[in-house]
Amino acid sequence: MTHRIMPAFRRVAATLALSSAFTVAPAALAAEAERQPVIMRHVDLVDFSGEVPARLHDGTVVVSDGAITYAGPAEGAPTISGAREIDGSGLTAIPGLTDMHVHVWDEAELGAYMAHGVTTVRNMSGMPFHLDLQKRIEAGEVDGPRLITTGPILNSEGANAQINHQLVETAEAARKAVAGQADAGFTRLKVYSNLKRAPYEALLEEAHRRGLKITGHTPEGVRLEGMPYERPFTIVFDEILDDGFETIEHVESILWHALGDKLDDTKAREVAKKIAASGTPVTPTLLAHHNLLMMARTHGSYATRPGTEMLNPVTQATEKGYIDFWSKQEAADHEGKDAWLGRFTEMLEEEGVTLVTGSDSGIFSNVPGASLQEELVLMRHGGMSAFDVLKASTANVAKVLGEQGKSGCLSEGCRADIVLLGCDPLEAIACTAHVRGVLQAGRWYGPEELAALQASAAKPDAQRTIQNLTEGMAAQGTPLDPAALGL
Repeated sequence: MTHRIMPAFRRVAATLALSSAFTVAPAALAAEAERQPVIMRHVDLVDFSGEVPARLHDGTVVVSDGAITYAGPAEGAPTISGAREIDGSGLTAIPGLTDMHVHVWDEAELGAYMAHGVTTVRNMSGMPFHLDLQKRIEAGEVDGPRLITTGPILNSEGANAQINHQLVETAEAARKAVAGQADAGFTRLKVYSNLKRAPYEALLEEAHRRGLKITGHTPEGVRLEGMPYERPFTIVFDEILDDGFETIEHVESILWHALGDKLDDTKAREVAKKIAASGTPVTPTLLAHHNLLMMARTHGSYATRPGTEMLNPVTQATEKGYIDFWSKQEAADHEGKDAWLGRFTEMLEEEGVTLVTGSDSGIFSNVPGASLQEELVLMRHGGMSAFDVLKASTANVAKVLGEQGKSGCLSEGCRADIVLLGCDPLEAIACTAHVRGVLQAGRWYGPEELAALQASAAKPDAQRTIQNLTEGMAAQGTPLDPAALGL
């Protein structure tokens, strides 16, 4: 398996100057203006909730108290005194996009998601500061997308174990870990590939008893010599399909666990049918492998391309060895797998698997915000229609979260998360990069506000990040000496 997926926080030789260059972002823009009613006029509306796109030319949207109260023809729109008027002439409105697989290390990077039309994110490696950040975003104290988070990653010792994981080796330890995460306020657990059978089954039982959702990599059990090429994993892939995962993460992980890393179209089709029959959604994260390939193609220069200033300096220092490794790889050795993962994603969609969009942003060279738009392009290149790709980032997410008719939609009663684009994304998926304005929970961010958020995202606070990490590790019972980061 080529992709480590999460930063390992290994001891590294890199150094980092923790200086005043990393400034604190300005006070929340959302706090400067009350959540006043909004009327958006002369805008083309596109919704993805049905089997085909629902379009309305020159429509009007009315928003009040964070929800859409009207979306339809101009002549039927209600009149509201004191509303903010937005002229949407020549623009296309779609529901806010969602990145269901991110890694947030510092609040500064949240602005990059907003600037790219991402109005909801699901953080996949939780720490206490994420729970606090959730509340501050909801209160309008911090500008950012709606934040959903798992707790700390649950794993056992093995090939993919990392020091920021909460390791559980026994059923008793697993139950205790689940109880601790639940008591802390986490509502989702993220499981990882090296989980042994006893702790996995115990945490699954405890999670179901407490009403917690499960997501993550599909556990494989103890990694023995010859796996998966000469013998199957101790927990075979089919076993987890009735375990109630909110989503399975990474098509690359499915390739590894379910197909033994073999690019076999016939067997892949069988796996896709099984996943569809189980009703388990999947987050493909095609960008996770693709950016490894890009690092190889560019001999490492991809690590400093425009936009990488949004990546957190602390985690980038820990990633240096991994980036160096991929910079020296032969790109030709990985081109075929990159293309195959795209085709497999289309295969999943064809067989009826519910797909949601995720970019694995915040690690390796995956830039917050921009990575989600790149993920949409990769899904489209894999063969999915633009409509199905956009549905995966909007209506499908609402389905997975149990929010159908309440989010990911442009109709009365939907959460007022709306993105204004300068073109029609159904004609060209790359249009999602042309963001002209964002409504997040009814709060309006125009071009100037979005530019300010993007600028603030390029100034992550390294000291605050280290504090987030050390507090998080202490809370899960595995204290981290900052010196272990090699900084």
